[in-house]
Amino acid sequence: MKWNEFCDFYKGKKVLITGHTGFKGSWLSRLLVKAGASVTGYSLMPSTDPNLFEVIGLSDTVNSIIGDIRDLKHLKKVFLQEEPEIVFHLAAQPIVRDSYKDPVYTYETNVMGTVNILECIRLTPSVKSFLNVTTDKVYENKEWEYGYRENDPLDGYDPYSNSKSCSELVTHSYAKSFFSDGRVAISTSRAGNVIGGGDFANDRIIPDCIRAAEAGHDIIVRNPHSTRPYQHVLEPLAIYMTIAMKQYKDSGFQGYYNVGPDDRDCVTTGVLADLFCEAWGQGIKWIDKFEGGPHEANFLKLDCSKTKKVFGWYPRYGVKEAVEKTVEWTKAYLEGADMPAFMDLQIKEFFN
Repeated sequence: MKWNEFCDFYKGKKVLITGHTGFKGSWLSRLLVKAGASVTGYSLMPSTDPNLFEVIGLSDTVNSIIGDIRDLKHLKKVFLQEEPEIVFHLAAQPIVRDSYKDPVYTYETNVMGTVNILECIRLTPSVKSFLNVTTDKVYENKEWEYGYRENDPLDGYDPYSNSKSCSELVTHSYAKSFFSDGRVAISTSRAGNVIGGGDFANDRIIPDCIRAAEAGHDIIVRNPHSTRPYQHVLEPLAIYMTIAMKQYKDSGFQGYYNVGPDDRDCVTTGVLADLFCEAWGQGIKWIDKFEGGPHEANFLKLDCSKTKKVFGWYPRYGVKEAVEKTVEWTKAYLEGADMPAFMDLQIKEFFN
């Protein structure tokens, strides 16, 4: 994953990203713009205020189209107009707790949204490479200590996780039914929990920590013993760009790929909160306060041996560095720094 290789490949490529106004989508858009791609984004309006999309002024550097992936007619029109060569599908209802509150919307977005994207790709001859970004939660969770592998059964428990399992199955079906001729290379990528600057979402541990620290309050951790694979946002994005690039050149690279940290960086929420408090300073602390709520997995990690072997990839940041980079970004933002420039600096540091 050398930055120069990305620039050589993506320069002038027409790329469409769904979910470009979200946290990961905004970071990916910035990366692709820096690499020289012609980027079109298709997404709902940003779901938080503030949000990373507006903080870094992405509407000035990408062709931003506001739309709903449930709207097949609008989506077809965009594909017809833009004729993308590479498609990254990130648009989703991504919050586990929200999926319990509105399961129908979650399934409509995460399952039928995937159907709509793949249908547009089927009808668009220009597309050569497609990556569906799912989640580590697609697997049937047996609460075992082993990392899940790509050939383990898919059967997410809660509506969010299950809808992403369905999104995987839809992708597999389209790949076999309509793209077995090799016209489009198709992969899915199952990423762990990402952290990084610019995530303002509700019901995520690091944004919750930041809001509490800003306000000078104790951080409330509702389940400090749950283990998750935490990684800096640039880790999976670099792999997404690698998969899309490699399979564009050689369809033999298409498949299903886990993207997560090494075992030592699969930590409990309590440890993550400790790392945040250490990085933030100023006497911030957290308290254990379980507030009830729906089922969420207690133990979850990924086996990323396949991704390491196929692409020669290894994580560049451990979880401690990932938290530190997140705090650096947040403090720069709170101090009124030039955030597009600061983001570019973090990208440069990562790839160097």
